[in-house]
Amino acid sequence: MAASRPLTALDGDPMAVEALLRDVFGIVLDEAVRKGTSASEKVCEWKEPEELKQLLDLELQSQGESRERILERCRAVIHYSVKTGHPRFFNQLFSGLDPHALAGRIITETLNTSQYTYEIAPVFVLMEEEVLKKLRALVGWNSGDGVFCPGGSISNMYAMNLARYQRYPDCKQRGLRALPPLALFTSKECHYSISKGAAFLGLGTDSVRVVKADERGKMIPEDLERQISLAEAEGSVPFLVSATSGTTVLGAFDPLDAIADVCQRHGLWFHVDAAWGGSVLLSRTHRHLLDGIQRADSVAWNPHKLLGAGLQCSALLLRDTSNLLKRCHGSQASYLFQQDKFYDVALDTGDKVVQCGRRVDCLKLWLMWKAQGGQGLEQRIDQAFALTRYLVEEIKKREGFELVMEPAGEEGEPRLQPEAVSGLPDPADSNLRGSQASSSHPSLGQRLSSPPTTRKSISITG
Repeated sequence: MAASRPLTALDGDPMAVEALLRDVFGIVLDEAVRKGTSASEKVCEWKEPEELKQLLDLELQSQGESRERILERCRAVIHYSVKTGHPRFFNQLFSGLDPHALAGRIITETLNTSQYTYEIAPVFVLMEEEVLKKLRALVGWNSGDGVFCPGGSISNMYAMNLARYQRYPDCKQRGLRALPPLALFTSKECHYSISKGAAFLGLGTDSVRVVKADERGKMIPEDLERQISLAEAEGSVPFLVSATSGTTVLGAFDPLDAIADVCQRHGLWFHVDAAWGGSVLLSRTHRHLLDGIQRADSVAWNPHKLLGAGLQCSALLLRDTSNLLKRCHGSQASYLFQQDKFYDVALDTGDKVVQCGRRVDCLKLWLMWKAQGGQGLEQRIDQAFALTRYLVEEIKKREGFELVMEPAGEEGEPRLQPEAVSGLPDPADSNLRGSQASSSHPSLGQRLSSPPTTRKSISITG
């Protein structure tokens, strides 16, 4: 009978708390870990939005529910969610389930601390410093700075803000009034966060000058030179170039050394968005794809992507040693960042970022690295490249598939056009919108949730 009563606050009943969490962890292990990573299970149990709303009973009520009902809800949440750790999940640039990283995420959530001061997060302040030091060493720097950010987009925006502040420090106080018209440069294959960042920072999307890319998706340095000259002729002041190591669609790696030469000639901040491709630095075989990255001023790197550390794990790395992060973003809140503490206040990193509360994102990577070692992580990267080459060769042998682009130097994954989806409607067709498209082709939802068959229709983007 006790289990059927409404689940009220458990603060005063440690045994009930432990029993609930053991049951929840059991559900997680069974449904999300065991079934969610099994090739014999579905990637997702696809439902249309209105049906899913009804199945989940999302409305929040004034009365609490029983323990049994809460456990049922936990199962339902996992059951109807996409299993990104599934071996057949290919939809995004993150996938897989590393058990050591997951253990780190569980500990992080349980401790529920904030990464802003040593007094509240002593273990994680020291750990973040060590992890960032290791990542910087892989870039090729023996000193510098950095911080974990809530995603690669924010890392890119931070780099833009730092570049602007370094050139025009008065803008921190005076804002846009202190600035001439500015121009930044990036490839047409860049991540959309560059234009979003320009809008968010008040630069405007018109300040983003798009540089041509070659047929492989790599920025053309000669066109970068041309765009810089054009911007100057139009009265703008160039201040930043953002290159990409591992573009979202083609998996291209921009020629960093040549771009660094251009930046050096014009005195521009050189940022590398290596959110996806940064982890290639761990591979002695393939790290040449990022030759020249050590010449960058800043690097965005997401170990939650190619390395599989789990969301979110996004680092912004800086070559700067002048405390630029803190000078740009700090506000010296006296209630939090007192200068007379009983330890070195340089360990209070919260004033380096625009956030106040900041989640711990270093433990999952640190624990995974401790378990795998640098050699194990290198093998993981090399295996990804080997599987890409294997897939390309297998696709060439199979009817019904078209290899859209041969990976150049194996730095990108192929996009495939399976015959199985050739009959589906063009998503650009203005006559098919929302539910109309779904009702016309109900098999699309069925394909998304059907278990694997002997014929594998796979779409992959680099």
